[in-house]
Amino acid sequence: MSNRVLFKSIVAFSLVCLFNIASAAEKAPDFQLPQINGDSVQLSSLRGSVVYVDFWATWCPPCRESFPWMESMHQRYQDLGLEIVAISLDQKRDLIENFLKSHKASFTILQDSEGGTAEAFKVKGMPSSYLVDRKGNIRVRHAGFNDDDKAELESQIKQLLTE
Repeated sequence: MSNRVLFKSIVAFSLVCLFNIASAAEKAPDFQLPQINGDSVQLSSLRGSVVYVDFWATWCPPCRESFPWMESMHQRYQDLGLEIVAISLDQKRDLIENFLKSHKASFTILQDSEGGTAEAFKVKGMPSSYLVDRKGNIRVRHAGFNDDDKAELESQIKQLLTE
């Protein structure tokens, strides 16, 4: 096997691992969590929208990198039915509030200080994101975040928005 063929195989396998596209419909676990402003949000109340659920923490460098991208996606696609719900796993609210002073976020920010929602979604690393279709099914799982992920994630969002 040539190095080029081997490289292409490794890249293809890596993409399958990074972008785990669900083949069978799996309902997203419902949750109700408090927003930083005090109101709460329940995932099932967003049915009919495409929801990008992102688990993050203030101490996570890739999480910080994902915020400008999520803000861009929110601004670009909210009128087409995209909801972005970023769930912080930080236990202290003041850490989240300080983080948000330097990271613009007009999308929904929730707090899961107990970690129950992350456990229900089977989060294995930070950040982890889940793309939920208009019927409430998890269609894409993604671990980590870097510049190379942006185009594929946006493509998956656009695909679900057209369904």
